[in-house]
Amino acid sequence: MVHFVGAGSGGADLITVRGAKLLSEAGVVIYAGSLINPEVLESYVSPGAELFDSSRMTLEEVVEVMRASFREGKEVVRLHSGEPSIFGAVREQMDELDRLGIEYDSTPGVTACFAAASSLNLEYTLPGVSQTLIITRLEGRTGVPEKESIESLASHGSSMAVYLSASMLDELSGRLLKGGLSPDTPAAVVYKASWEDEKKVICTVGTLPEEAARAGIKRLAVVLVGEAVTHSAFERSRLYDPCFETGYRKGSEND
Repeated sequence: MVHFVGAGSGGADLITVRGAKLLSEAGVVIYAGSLINPEVLESYVSPGAELFDSSRMTLEEVVEVMRASFREGKEVVRLHSGEPSIFGAVREQMDELDRLGIEYDSTPGVTACFAAASSLNLEYTLPGVSQTLIITRLEGRTGVPEKESIESLASHGSSMAVYLSASMLDELSGRLLKGGLSPDTPAAVVYKASWEDEKKVICTVGTLPEEAARAGIKRLAVVLVGEAVTHSAFERSRLYDPCFETGYRKGSEND
């Protein structure tokens, strides 16, 4: 079987227990070499496993390794950074496995925006501020659907996590402003969230490019945008309000 596994955001101990177990049992590991923390491989992969760095491979080459390994009866782990379902290019691999009649499953991982939120101790869904988190990217060498332009998404005023855009912060900042955000809208850039060499900068949409440049951040970073970044004003959650009745607690009658 082929197991698609999310390695997590970077910290070797942020992989799931299931993911670590699958790695330890795998005879073949195909991993995203440009993005996976080497400590993940060192900590969990069996010494006898074959390793293939997919950063130097095409889709066809990756699938051929899977096919040959499956025919040899080997357990295969396709190790992706973060959470494979977000910018992981996994569906095209799964389609090929379907065509070949090879069984597969998926194990989720911690994606970068959640590791970044942990690093900054923030909550994306603050009552009265935002109840929506948009995960997106700025188009670069590959496009995005026209209806999902940064300007269109920014117009919602919700929390945003922008991936794969750290090298285009001047453009990102300008397009967020065109979408209706104020230059003073809180923002943050987190480089290699949860890695030992993590860097984090809290700034505004207007100062985003210069603050990231001052910190030397040019790639491998997630950009967070929205009032939730600074959590300076929000409503108390109704869930724990004494006057709010839930299925487990009666509300106060006088409130």
